[in-house]
Amino acid sequence: MKTSWRSASLVASAVAVLALTTACGQEATSSTGSQNVGATAAAGDYSTAGTGTGTSLGSTGSGNGYGSDSSAQGAAQAAAAGKLSVSANSELGKVVTDSAGMTLYRFDQDTAEPPKSNCDGDCASTWPPVPADDATAGAGIDKALLGEVTRTDGSKQLTIGGWPAYRYAKDVTAGDVNGQNVGGKWFALAPDGKKAKLTSLPGLSTRKDPNLGEIVVDKNGMTVYRFLKDTAWPDPISACTGACLEKWPAVGPVANNDTKDVQKKGLMSFTRPDGVKQQTINCWPIYTFSGDKAAGETNGQGVGGTWYAVAPDGKPVGAPKQ
Repeated sequence: MKTSWRSASLVASAVAVLALTTACGQEATSSTGSQNVGATAAAGDYSTAGTGTGTSLGSTGSGNGYGSDSSAQGAAQAAAAGKLSVSANSELGKVVTDSAGMTLYRFDQDTAEPPKSNCDGDCASTWPPVPADDATAGAGIDKALLGEVTRTDGSKQLTIGGWPAYRYAKDVTAGDVNGQNVGGKWFALAPDGKKAKLTSLPGLSTRKDPNLGEIVVDKNGMTVYRFLKDTAWPDPISACTGACLEKWPAVGPVANNDTKDVQKKGLMSFTRPDGVKQQTINCWPIYTFSGDKAAGETNGQGVGGTWYAVAPDGKPVGAPKQ
């Protein structure tokens, strides 16, 4: 009798699991393209439950304006640039790198005509100026665009197209572009001295955030978030409605073949009560944040203790364990 009861129990459990899996996967075939739905609102209190400050990478509303804080990392070594190269970045296109492969940046508060650096003190610790000595133009870089500017301490800084060039202290390996859009003022240098800009991205993909690790972004490079009050099983249910959607726009359906490095299991859309379809990752509804004004920002991280960036497997990055 015990064996019979145990077998029946196992069968019942298997049926229950199958039912949950089927319910979540009912709309596994998403429509093509991607879009964000819901209006946007001005930055302010973006939490539907309590308040929070979140983590701000590239935020224009907090910090000291150059991507550092009271625990800023020390200045990187002011190594000679050597032969400059043009590197292809999957998100930014062509960017200028030094002989060690480190990305070079420009600062919006500087000027190119005439060249002038406005990054000194702590700013120069986070964004070490690139010495002009020994800098030469490699393939793809017009040597006529290379120049120098005298800094307040008398040192000579490399300029490209008139713009003073910097490295970023949080770039630790060749090819890192963690400084892109920090504070809304720092940008990787393109070979012509202009700002490197985002190239076309898939509907959903991932990027390496210097503070959060690998996180999901939408086709515009905007950070994607999860709401801890939502439900995934047996069916996706969004607890963000009304005014909440104005601050946290729902991500629209994305075709499975329009994603890169995002978990395919549970990658589906569902229909909200208002008839709008919303994308999920691992069956969890996903959103963007109206407080993020530019690609690379993570101002929604930790807001209200309920909103968190999404990992490639759909888990909330940095959320407290339940």
